[in-house]
Amino acid sequence: MGPQAAPARQAVLDAIDEVKRTLERSEATRSRLTSRSPAPGGRRLDGVFARYLDHGTNQLTWLRGTLANATALAGVASEVEDSDMALGVLRMVGPRLQAAMFGALLLATWVDFLQLADALLRDCPMCGSEKLFADLHRVQGKLTPTLADLSSGDSERIEAATTAMPVLMGELTHEFDTIRREARSAMEVGGKVMVAAQVMELLALVSTLKVSLPRPPPAAPATLGVGIVMRSGGVMAGSRLVVSAEWVEMMRGLVQAGVISLPAVSAAVRIHSGQVMMAQAHQDLPEGVREALGDSPEVRGMRVTGKAGAGMAEAPKHHVLPKEHREWFEARGFKGDMDIDQFCVRLEQAHHEAIHGGGNWKMGRMWPDEWSRRIMRALQDAEVSAGRPLTRNAILKIVGKNMKAYDIPMNFTPGRSR
Repeated sequence: MGPQAAPARQAVLDAIDEVKRTLERSEATRSRLTSRSPAPGGRRLDGVFARYLDHGTNQLTWLRGTLANATALAGVASEVEDSDMALGVLRMVGPRLQAAMFGALLLATWVDFLQLADALLRDCPMCGSEKLFADLHRVQGKLTPTLADLSSGDSERIEAATTAMPVLMGELTHEFDTIRREARSAMEVGGKVMVAAQVMELLALVSTLKVSLPRPPPAAPATLGVGIVMRSGGVMAGSRLVVSAEWVEMMRGLVQAGVISLPAVSAAVRIHSGQVMMAQAHQDLPEGVREALGDSPEVRGMRVTGKAGAGMAEAPKHHVLPKEHREWFEARGFKGDMDIDQFCVRLEQAHHEAIHGGGNWKMGRMWPDEWSRRIMRALQDAEVSAGRPLTRNAILKIVGKNMKAYDIPMNFTPGRSR
């Protein structure tokens, strides 16, 4: 691996480790709730509530699988000699890493709701089980669509879900605070004032939503990015540290390498700072985030946008490893996360047609330097010279050299199989 790719790979591994720690904390809390003995009144998170504990287990399954895939791709990148190609492979980690980062955040939020439910079942006998069950069902319904997008493996769905997360977190924070306030009112009416104060103090310390409590009503105006600035210790909201300097440095490496998007990092900072009740989808990124990640022209030009806003709505996806030779590549290790459908790039229509010899692909195949003919000729010639099947890394080295010759960017995105 070249010197340019090594820091990016380390940033990927650091981010994976951070997500793993978040998952471990969530699972430890969820397990503790599962194993707790019933309260004196006999109520606990079991019976009809068990499905909500199982919901957390189901999310852990795909999150761990996603992290395993991301780790495997980072390992592949470390074996690739060409630095540009290694960065290209690391960029393939991006959607998986974003999905895991935000999926872990939602899981931690769901565990907070489970802690809330457990506390109310134990200490608030005047809080009805039926209402609490309905409250959790409603919250789960808000989480489910975003979790489905994050676990889909579709890079465009993942990007849309991550950039919309501040709005979702605002809704979840409002739900949490509403349940909390209603429970406190019920306990105070029942004469349990001291118990209410103790329970509410406990619930204000939960891990994910505490930065945002209490929240204003949903209709209250909020301005995107107000109060987020960069200081030597990290990104600040007012006088409070939102994310550390180490986190900023890790995100800077990932953004500058093209592994994850700046809008996704911006969304994470907004959530950590508690600025989650804004619905503007196409605003400039917060000044502090731009400063923290390097205020370059490229960064200043990045906004929260979909593929159409990025001018990519009609850009075709080009299979760098020719689809008609799928079996040849599979025999040399291109399977699973390294399937040839993972090695696609978006090209302008004219560029795509040019490397294939024009708009008529059948006529284009007659041109010796048509992409598919050229790449397979180079690979097969190299294999004859080696006297044995090429390794996956040797193939990537040859492909990377030809991509540079044809001015094809190494920004891989999943495509579709035949």
